[in-house]
Amino acid sequence: MGLTAVAVSSGYGFGALRVGPWTAWPQIGGLEIDPFARAALAKRGEAPLGKDQGMTFVAEADSSGAPLEGRCEYRLEGALPRARFWTIGLASPAGEPLANPAGRHYYASTYLLRREGGAFDVALAREARPGNWLSPGDARSFVVVLRLYETPLDPAARADPAGFPRIIKTGCA
Repeated sequence: MGLTAVAVSSGYGFGALRVGPWTAWPQIGGLEIDPFARAALAKRGEAPLGKDQGMTFVAEADSSGAPLEGRCEYRLEGALPRARFWTIGLASPAGEPLANPAGRHYYASTYLLRREGGAFDVALAREARPGNWLSPGDARSFVVVLRLYETPLDPAARADPAGFPRIIKTGCA
């Protein structure tokens, strides 16, 4: 019973897809979902994207492997896998929206400021920054959530980390 409780509280069962700091569980949106993942979703009250709708990736650490801390500042930069639409935002480790001074919880592919050539970066910091900025508010820790809608990304293939945003720590208070 104890091992089941741990399994249900730590992710979505088996079959995680890891790409750098990003982790997705592609099986949770399909018929082949395992019982532990089904129990974790029920416990959290989540309705995942269907397998043909897209994939959700979560980063609990920066690109060097250090856990994300609310007192530190980060920069998201780099490429994104192909998708018709995507969102990138911050949440608590339990997946809940974070209260923050701007009231902004995510950016979508349709209204993110971009540099010439389509590249972008997003500052993650408590204090306001020019350009794209998301705040973890007063949270001690947080996760970055990337949702890819209608993506041709194949969960069975080994995804290239260079095709995902890097999360770079730029300083700590």
